[in-house]
Amino acid sequence: MSWYTVAWLFWVVFFLVVEGKALFNKRDGDTLSEHVWRVFHVRDPRPTWLVVAGRMVLGLFLLWLLLHLTFGWLTPTHPLPWR
Repeated sequence: MSWYTVAWLFWVVFFLVVEGKALFNKRDGDTLSEHVWRVFHVRDPRPTWLVVAGRMVLGLFLLWLLLHLTFGWLTPTHPLPWR
């Protein structure tokens, strides 16, 4: 097992512990999603153009992450699946 594997496992366990504690403590503003919502002003009824641009960047990143992790697409060695 490489040290990368150990590091990623540690990261996942750490995330699960922190997020689990945040989910069950009944306080607002401590989960990952609540932090993201605050940074991107999700509850703001009239977001600025900068907030909208940030949300678009976040959406594109999440789309890339979905395609990358689910299908192995958009990698440096295999950027496009149809080539």
